[in-house]
Amino acid sequence: MSDHPAGLEEILAAWYTNHRINEYLIDHISDEGMRCTLSRRGGRNVLRQFCHLHNVRYWQLEKRAPDLVEQLYKFATREEPDRAFLKACLADSTERVARFFERAVLGTGRARTHRKGVITSLSYFIAHESHHRGSILLTLKQCGHSPEQSVRYAIWDWDRM
Repeated sequence: MSDHPAGLEEILAAWYTNHRINEYLIDHISDEGMRCTLSRRGGRNVLRQFCHLHNVRYWQLEKRAPDLVEQLYKFATREEPDRAFLKACLADSTERVARFFERAVLGTGRARTHRKGVITSLSYFIAHESHHRGSILLTLKQCGHSPEQSVRYAIWDWDRM
């Protein structure tokens, strides 16, 4: 158990669970699946949707705790990193968002939450990423690269994830 207050522990537990779900999904999508898209106009493929998750974290931190984006990588619009670099960037932004939540709860350092508070900020981050996971799963299904049923179910088992 850490020295954090109980509310912060729960916020961080939820945030890190969300991150583990992203990693798990990345690990269970084939290389072909990562290139799938339903867009007919050059929209994001699966890989670039994961890059978008990272970039939204970047943009939110840039607005809410600017020092936390110092030396944080930002993906270019059409960039398609390899899986290892993608996961490293997501891990880095996960930690920085966790620092943002710590500051917001503990009142240390700059951390401008959404007007309705830190729980709304956590909800925003997780809702945004969950939306894209749903879009990713739909894209994979429509393109014939759906992960196995056990993978699709596992991402909903937050007690084990």
